[in-house]
Amino acid sequence: MSTDVLLGPDGRARCAWVGDDDEYRRYHDEEWGRPLHGDRKLFEKMSLEGFQAGLSWITILRKRPRFREVFAGFDPETVAAFDEADVERLMADAGIIRNRAKILATIGNARLVRDMADGELDALLWSFAPPPRPAPATFADVPATTPESAAMSAELRRRGFRFVGPTTMYALMQSGGMVDDHVADCWRAS
Repeated sequence: MSTDVLLGPDGRARCAWVGDDDEYRRYHDEEWGRPLHGDRKLFEKMSLEGFQAGLSWITILRKRPRFREVFAGFDPETVAAFDEADVERLMADAGIIRNRAKILATIGNARLVRDMADGELDALLWSFAPPPRPAPATFADVPATTPESAAMSAELRRRGFRFVGPTTMYALMQSGGMVDDHVADCWRAS
């Protein structure tokens, strides 16, 4: 077995990034790499990936319940109506990442999603999904960006979205199942 997988307590081989963390194991098994659809769900994923920039994903994952609470379940209509008082409320909340630029980007991005037709964000993001490919043999075979994530980033930026760089968008593609980067020896690999 490769060093890119670890055996879990249940005897399943998983991508090694899971380590021995129960929350990461659940996320890996139930969410990461599974196709995600719906404007609200994808807006949430985009927002959380933006907050993750420069941090570890486990930090965001552990704070996700609080993020959902203070960002009204990531309902774009509700978040789009946030004002300066909401920004200050969020900046004072130790349960989330208190980064003003990321908070403002999330609110601004919500306004852009609110102004889109129903299903438009979903269709837009999924339009950049590459064709299926074989599972990577090792993590060294997993890119940080791809031409598709760069194109997605460029289009989102053109539309005014923020915190949507190519690396962040590739992470969105991975977590939202647009690509499946479970290594070949992982039980979840396609």
